[in-house]
Formats: sequence, structure tokens, C-alpha cells
Amino acid sequence: MSNRRGLLIILSSPSGAGKSTLSRRLRDWDETIAFSVSATTRAPRPGEVDGQDYHFMTQAQFKQDVAAGEMLEHAHVFGNFYGSPRAPVQAAIDAGRDVLFDIDWQGAQQIRNSALGAHTLSIFLLPPSIRELHRRLETRGQDTPEVIAKRMEKSWDEISHWDGYDFVLINDNLDATEARLKTIIEATRLRRSQQPGLTAHVRALQTEFEEMQ
Repeated sequence: MSNRRGLLIILSSPSGAGKSTLSRRLRDWDETIAFSVSATTRAPRPGEVDGQDYHFMTQAQFKQDVAAGEMLEHAHVFGNFYGSPRAPVQAAIDAGRDVLFDIDWQGAQQIRNSALGAHTLSIFLLPPSIRELHRRLETRGQDTPEVIAKRMEKSWDEISHWDGYDFVLINDNLDATEARLKTIIEATRLRRSQQPGLTAHVRALQTEFEEMQ
């Protein structure tokens, strides 16, 4: 086991608040941060690679894993199941690697209540204003006006769960928000629960102290 346990870093936000950009910057900053690859029961799309884009599973396999507690979180979306397999995440954090999750508030809540909840760091990103959120969705040019309208309708439901997270950042400046994210991660890595070797070190100090008496 590593001299520290990895973190399950959950980053949530409404579309357009900067989550994807900041996730990419975090992984550029620390290449040891792994991205959680979700499992799904939908069919692979052209070019998608099993184990890289998704872990593709049958519904029977998926439901069996859920029943066995092998999914940290899961949801049923548009006729298909999606979830986060526990085994690769467990292996990563035991090796001292952080795992980054790009999930919504419901998934975040499930992970916090899972067997690995003690090692979770959850962060919610707020936009500086609703008008700015709408402007960003329009500016990035990825969606039709109809899709943007649907994303805006969904945004308030997501924002309303901001108080269920450990940290909440207003992303009014991308560089400043990135710096704050790094500070939060570095500090949380030093939590007592993330340092499995502390107990042995304190015992060694005690033995040394007793020998000097």
C-alpha cells in the first residue's frame, strides 16, 4: 500500500460552469489522477473502446454487480444503466492514486454513502450568474438553441443541491478557480484518514520515547 490513500474527487456543476475544462487542467497538473471510467449497458458507438471509453456490460451483469455492491453509484438513463465500478477505484486509491468523477449530485450522494465514502472529496462549481452560464453555453458553440434551453432548464435543479458538497467554488475566473481546486486537493490529501502510515509512525515514536527513558 502507498504511504497515502488516494481520494475519490467528485466534481459537479451545471453544464457550462467549467467542469470539463477544470477536470482536464487537474489531470494535466497531476498525471497520476485517474479518470473514473463508467460502466454502461448501452451498445458501443463507432470508435468507442471497451475499458477506455466505457466498461460495456449486459443488463444482467450490471444488475448482478449492483446487487453485489460492486457499483459505487448507478443510474437508469434513457433506457440504459450507467454506473461507477468499485474494483478499479479501490485499486487506484489503495495505490495512492486519486480518481476523478464527473457525475451529478445523485451520483455524488451515492458515492458519499458507499463503502469508500470516507475517502471522498466533493466539490461543486457555481457560475457567477445565470446570464453568464447561458452566455458560456452559447459561446462554446456545441449545442443547438433547443439543447441549450434544456440544459438551462436542468441547471437550477443541479445548482439547488450545492449544499451537499464539501466545497463550493464560484467559477468567475478559470485560473483562480483552478488554483483553489489544487489547494483543496493538496490539503485533503493530508487528512489523517488519507495517511495509513501515521499509526505505525506514532507507535515507532512511542517505542523510541520509551527506550530513551
